[in-house]
Amino acid sequence: MSFKDTLRHLTPDVILNWNRRRKKQVRNKILTNQKIAGKSLTKADIVNDLKGIGIHIGDTILVHSALSQIGHLSEGPKTFVDALKEVVGDSGHILMPTSPNNVYQLNYIRNSPFFDVKNSPSKTGKITEYFRTMPETVRSIHPTEPVSVYGPNKDYFVKDHFKALTPYNAESPFYRVGEARGKILYIGVTLAMAGTSLHTLEDAITDFKFPVYYPEIFDFKVVDYQGVEHAVQTKVHDPNYSVKRKCDDLIPLFEKAGVLEKVKIGEAETLLVDAKGFFDHMVKWYHESGVTMYTPNGEETV
Repeated sequence: MSFKDTLRHLTPDVILNWNRRRKKQVRNKILTNQKIAGKSLTKADIVNDLKGIGIHIGDTILVHSALSQIGHLSEGPKTFVDALKEVVGDSGHILMPTSPNNVYQLNYIRNSPFFDVKNSPSKTGKITEYFRTMPETVRSIHPTEPVSVYGPNKDYFVKDHFKALTPYNAESPFYRVGEARGKILYIGVTLAMAGTSLHTLEDAITDFKFPVYYPEIFDFKVVDYQGVEHAVQTKVHDPNYSVKRKCDDLIPLFEKAGVLEKVKIGEAETLLVDAKGFFDHMVKWYHESGVTMYTPNGEETV
């Protein structure tokens, strides 16, 4: 575990939360000053950046984002989403995780009465909440890890996520981005903050060597687009293993393999990932040397 991760685990939550609020206040002040100074980023600015890193018409892109890290946008999340839509065009697809929880899955599932695909807000950032409410998007009906999708074949990405016992299997939107030879963008975030696609390895390997899922299977209520209630069963991650993740330690490995590149969108440090290569290398490294997000150096024990 890195020194930063160790320090985070040793620091009381009250101090961590205070520091997060402090950083947010500082960042908001910077953004306000940019707006006042007339230095807001426009749709054209973001379009140029996206094209500059190699996003093209027809691309499929899974996007993780931190709005505040991009810089002040002239129309907020709309500026960013409109730029994405222009760059991928009518034949492209945009996916965004729109999870209704920003805490451990176990805490969420124990304290939430239901998931409503139309009305449960996304807790994964302002851009994702704007995106999921667009009339052109559809959201997968999954209780813990729903994904919203824009594009001509959007139903393909979401249709089999419903009633999946685990969120990241071969029928999930996360896996199908790789099947579509898509790309993943981590804009202002890292794998440690938004490494959802790393979990596709755990669901792809029979008898994955670490018990990352909590042993209990939960019954949960979901409400579909027609307002019909369904009883589903789902597994959630075990927090005892979640704290053992060392996701960012994998970044140099992905860079060396040529499936991850460090780029920039606006002011945001960004990771551009080849989704298929990302998954294929995870499987390869797992079988060859036991590399996972819990054992980035290939150790056999956590």
